[in-house]
Amino acid sequence: MGTSDSHNSLLSLSLIFILIIMLCYKAKVEGASALNNKKISGFYVFGDSTVDPGNNDYIKTTFRSNFPPYGRDFPNQVPTGRFTNGMLSTDYIASYIGLKKEVLPPYLDPNLSIEELITGVSFASAGSGFDPLTPTITNVIPIEKQLEYFKECKRKVEGVVGKERTENHMKKAAFFISAGTNDFVLNYFILPIQRKTYTLLAYQQFLIQHVKQFIQGLLAEGAERIVIAGVPPFGCLPVMITLKSPNTFLQRQCLTNYSSIARDYNLHLQHELHLLQLKLNIIHPSPKIYYADIYGPLADIIQAPQKFGFDEVSSGCCGSGLIEASFMCNKISNVCSDPSKYVFWDSIHPTGKAYHHIFMASLPIIDSIISS
Repeated sequence: MGTSDSHNSLLSLSLIFILIIMLCYKAKVEGASALNNKKISGFYVFGDSTVDPGNNDYIKTTFRSNFPPYGRDFPNQVPTGRFTNGMLSTDYIASYIGLKKEVLPPYLDPNLSIEELITGVSFASAGSGFDPLTPTITNVIPIEKQLEYFKECKRKVEGVVGKERTENHMKKAAFFISAGTNDFVLNYFILPIQRKTYTLLAYQQFLIQHVKQFIQGLLAEGAERIVIAGVPPFGCLPVMITLKSPNTFLQRQCLTNYSSIARDYNLHLQHELHLLQLKLNIIHPSPKIYYADIYGPLADIIQAPQKFGFDEVSSGCCGSGLIEASFMCNKISNVCSDPSKYVFWDSIHPTGKAYHHIFMASLPIIDSIISS
């Protein structure tokens, strides 16, 4: 009887050991298959709500959108935490470059496979910004913490495929950063916090310095293809028109003074990115920094909406369209019958159709990165 029990115990241990070996082998095979020969091996995204696919679902913050009517036109009508009715520009990009079948997942999703981590994730957090003060107001993930999450992700990949293959993978990956709107709109225009400390020009320079620091952080981790998105025309955001227009209801037009601030910031940003690229060319010619224009595509459809199939440009689809966003846009809110006719889904964020237009406008840059 004792011999039989010992035999059964040894057999059970052997089976468990074999199962562990098989699982480890499966993880390595999945990791190896994910390290494909595509010109862009992975897609890693950082920033704010314009590129957050749902990381805020996993933290304690009121800046969430994982409830209806958000996600109304997303596959299976799932409110994933994206601040729109459909998909984000970065979802379209990930699909276009062949890394994802449909969408880019949030890094904080606990169910992600190693293959998902290798092909790409978003670390972005709605409400965040380049100014370290901004995420403290909204209680979201600072951009510095997003970089730490990327380092953690990189270590997980290294644990499966090894250090050398991970380094080669990161050299072929694309990195996308979209932030800055919350810094200006929330932290400077609406709340007077940073207005008391910085002139407008000084604040622009302050933010750009943080952009450059973040780029340096990515370069230190082996990134060689980095895209920095500019900011949209602030004066055209429905919430800005509502809060800053002299006649909120009768004259809902873009506020040129606020949009010009966004345009000036974008010009300064492009200039500084160009100077940084020149310095990098001397030290190490491989890394390339790209600027993605968000202002132009949005301004184009706002100035000539019918040309692009839109009707409403100054209010959002959700609720009154004047002030609602996040928890104020919820399941009891009235929603427009056809979001595809609206540039904005809520008072801040574009509709899925507008995000697709931004994606289409960025194709020349994407193709340039693929061919580089």
